[in-house]
Amino acid sequence: MAKKIPQIILASTSPRRKQVLSLTGLKFKIVSPDYEEDMTLKLAPRKLAAHLSMGKAESVATKNKNAIIIAADTFLVYGKKVLGKPKDKKDAVAMLRMLSGKKHSILTGIALLWPVKRKRYSAVVETKVLFKRLTPKTIHGYLSTAHWQDKAGSYAVQELGGIFISKIEGEFSNVVGLPLGALIAGLKNFGIDIFNKR
Repeated sequence: MAKKIPQIILASTSPRRKQVLSLTGLKFKIVSPDYEEDMTLKLAPRKLAAHLSMGKAESVATKNKNAIIIAADTFLVYGKKVLGKPKDKKDAVAMLRMLSGKKHSILTGIALLWPVKRKRYSAVVETKVLFKRLTPKTIHGYLSTAHWQDKAGSYAVQELGGIFISKIEGEFSNVVGLPLGALIAGLKNFGIDIFNKR
């Protein structure tokens, strides 16, 4: 007899995270987290990623005690700077100039909560990305599109911003915003093996 899988909720409206979670073949619903991300918290980047992703999961878990909640938070780290989504076009210009020709890290905190079972899983995954050198003309041409908006670091690897990338070291799905390896490990920790659902 097939094992009954509990309801799974993705605490994100990101189409990119939805796409990655769909690869598992699991059925899930989307609930937008009622959580205010505070990128100014005085935490080391890895701790910040874990804190923000768990905060998102907890905000959805309050009304969904029986479900497994999956949440993630992704941002860039360059030197000692943490880069989230740009506030405006001027901010996006500054970010892209900073990243031009340089290597930066993408950190994703992933959190899984199953309130009724009092289970929680947290991981932080890092992928390193090397950018090509960007000319002012390229930056301004790119910013005339909508591709920079609502993206950590002002770009998304699977959209037009992917042309800026010279090299990726680590898990590609992490750059997209939901590290598949950590997601599968978290689900397995909760007794769900996506390769053996029957």
